[in-house]
Amino acid sequence: MSLASEFGDNQMDRALEELTGAAVEALDGLLGAAADAVRARVMDGGRISTAKMDAEQRATHGLAWLATYVEALRQLHAYGNRLRESGAFGETEELITRIGFAEYLAQIFGGIPMNQGEFVRLADLGLDGAQADRFHTAEIAALIATGNTPATRARLAGLIQQQEGASLFGASGLDETYEQVRDEMRRFAADKVTPHAHEWHLSNSYIPLDVIATMAELGVFGLTIPEEFGGMGLGKESMCVVSEELSRAYIGVGSLGTRSEIAAELILCGGTDEQKAKWLPLIASGEVLPTAVFTEPNTGSDLASLKTRAVREGDVWKIYGNKTWITHPVRADIMTLLARTDPSEPGYKGLSMFIAEKPRGTDETPFPAPGMSGGEIEVLGYRGMKEYEIAFDGFEVKAENLLGQVEGQGFKQLMQTFEGARIQTAARALGVAQAALDLGLRYAQERVQFSRPLIAFPRVSDKLAMMASELMMARQLTYFSAWEKDSGRRCDLEAGMAKLLGARVAWAAADNALQIHGGNGFALEYAVSRVLCDARILNIFEGAAEIQAQVIARRVLELRA
Repeated sequence: MSLASEFGDNQMDRALEELTGAAVEALDGLLGAAADAVRARVMDGGRISTAKMDAEQRATHGLAWLATYVEALRQLHAYGNRLRESGAFGETEELITRIGFAEYLAQIFGGIPMNQGEFVRLADLGLDGAQADRFHTAEIAALIATGNTPATRARLAGLIQQQEGASLFGASGLDETYEQVRDEMRRFAADKVTPHAHEWHLSNSYIPLDVIATMAELGVFGLTIPEEFGGMGLGKESMCVVSEELSRAYIGVGSLGTRSEIAAELILCGGTDEQKAKWLPLIASGEVLPTAVFTEPNTGSDLASLKTRAVREGDVWKIYGNKTWITHPVRADIMTLLARTDPSEPGYKGLSMFIAEKPRGTDETPFPAPGMSGGEIEVLGYRGMKEYEIAFDGFEVKAENLLGQVEGQGFKQLMQTFEGARIQTAARALGVAQAALDLGLRYAQERVQFSRPLIAFPRVSDKLAMMASELMMARQLTYFSAWEKDSGRRCDLEAGMAKLLGARVAWAAADNALQIHGGNGFALEYAVSRVLCDARILNIFEGAAEIQAQVIARRVLELRA
């Protein structure tokens, strides 16, 4: 049934493409009006006041979520246009678009869930009913009325059921080269990761070194490192595909490349020629495994309050202080370590970055280095690499390993990695969400209740349809942020949006997949229990959702001033 015939109005004879394009245009106006209303609450003396933004968090964070929804729908519209041009816009893609637009438009005008218990409405942003109605156009009404219906959800669930085992449900919209990369990663994961992932999780075991060695051979650790330094010289889009597919098998494996990505970007952007020549080939080959050592027990996202000190003594810097939530430090060979080299400079100015060499440890002797000790933090999920608290008491770093051989640039150097790190986190969220959808679909098909498979019940098939639609929206937003990064444009806003939405979509997908499993989902033996635990961390690391929303809101207010 066509959109026009289902709605039954001559005005709806226009193509879905025209309707979604008109809706995005109207949403731009709505976002501008919301930004103006929020700005009036947070300005002080002609400038955005941090104190007022904090006091108005519901409005500012709500603005961030509204902006994220608008961008997600914009990218879903662009996705449809690209597929139409290439002749790849089929029924699955049409249904995903219709359901996605209908649901997110309805939430925009009815209430956007910032999490399970917090809904932000346009009135919270300072827009009354009459102001909101100006932007609730006929096209938006038509999309809401005809998109997310029982019939469309049932049909999409049926198509997904027919496509079980496909690389994705719906075309990705990426170039064929990236799909070849996806296929290669999926074959590796199916052979080396998926059969063992749940066992590694349950036993809190390290990902085996032979798996890491194979990843190195496949080029996972050198994806975006230039060819002159032994890498593959690819862009962030390739990183997205690799991270997504590996995280689909096990987030621990999908996250192994994160530390290499961060370390390589730090060295590429801030290192000396000698540091680049020495470290980048070793990172690209997987011979050297890095870890990121930034967070402290009482700082979290407040890096300006960082207290770990680095004191220069001759040819070395000695490190004193404590770090926490350090991922995979025992088996790491180098640490990208942020410390305060100038205690007289408050805030960010006194911070410097180091490439700190260390020997590999074991569970029995995790840190066999003078001046370094630590203990494991036991965690619900995100296992396979292990988390640690680390104490430094005179740990030595060679003076030549001060990044860029310049003091006081550590925070600035770290900021240069935030876009890539958040894009990569969004990609990992896509993989976790896809894993949840895979598991939920399989169980819904196999489990029989009252003489019917679970997928025959609308409340089950509805969940699967919505999971597929939200996942594609998050996917297109993530791919777009990567494309912007690869094009040399600033994309901190888009990367933050991708991470914000992707994390929520992954958690919702995992929660719904577990619900489909019923009581069995609560049993540790079922893989969906692991996926739920793994999904939960995505809303916290690389900037908790609340911090992310604050950053997005400030950028939106700046751009729409």
